[in-house]
Amino acid sequence: MKKHLLSALLATTFVAATLPASAAENLAVVNGQPIPQARYDFFIDQFKQAGRETTPELQQHVQEELIRRAVFEQEALKHKLDQSEAFKEEMALAHQTFLIRALFQKHQQENPITEAAIKAEYDKFVAANQGTEYNAAHILVESEDEAKAILAQLKKDPSKFAEIAKEKSQDPGSGSRGGDLGWSRADVYVPEFGQALTKLKKGELTAEPVKTQFGWHILKLNDTREAQPPALDAVRDQIEEALAQQQLVEYQEQLFKQAKIERTAQQ
Repeated sequence: MKKHLLSALLATTFVAATLPASAAENLAVVNGQPIPQARYDFFIDQFKQAGRETTPELQQHVQEELIRRAVFEQEALKHKLDQSEAFKEEMALAHQTFLIRALFQKHQQENPITEAAIKAEYDKFVAANQGTEYNAAHILVESEDEAKAILAQLKKDPSKFAEIAKEKSQDPGSGSRGGDLGWSRADVYVPEFGQALTKLKKGELTAEPVKTQFGWHILKLNDTREAQPPALDAVRDQIEEALAQQQLVEYQEQLFKQAKIERTAQQ
């Protein structure tokens, strides 16, 4: 396959070199029809924008692909496949899609997200995530009686918490980790759970099982700390992307609201 591809490319290069200057501006000529060099340049530019390195292998692949497309396109035209109503509708939709994409790209290029906007959004994120974080663990069971029995057992030997959680907890996420829930603010949990957590001191178990919509919990507080939001540089790209998407949605809604739309009844 590689030999075939290389031979084809060498042949193309040789033909281009022997053509007049105007013809040499084409990538190749297939059955008398030229493939413009500009089409090849466009493909290569798309790869560059996507962060791909334009290696000789990639260049050869693009050349071969464009030549093969030309062969297949010519065969399709022989069969007049471009004259069907379905094809024309597909082309109209494709034309519309590329126009819309170009419009949105133009809007984003003309309205870049500023550093001030990124910083303001980051400050909002930090403000919303300040406060105390809790490193907690829990054991979830279905009945109050079972929860009370486990709690009585733990009061005698607190060191068995992880072992019992792995054996009996109905929470598939934390159970396999010995009940460990990691670090979170109290408000990420359902109210009954979060409120009970804030009343505990480091190393304490809940005095009584806590009932939530999920069942009965025995909670243990391992530690607390002040929230530590990530540095701006660590989340800059995500914030910029989110703001750009939000801005684009607002632009779309603005255009939609400004449009005069007359709907017709569907047959």
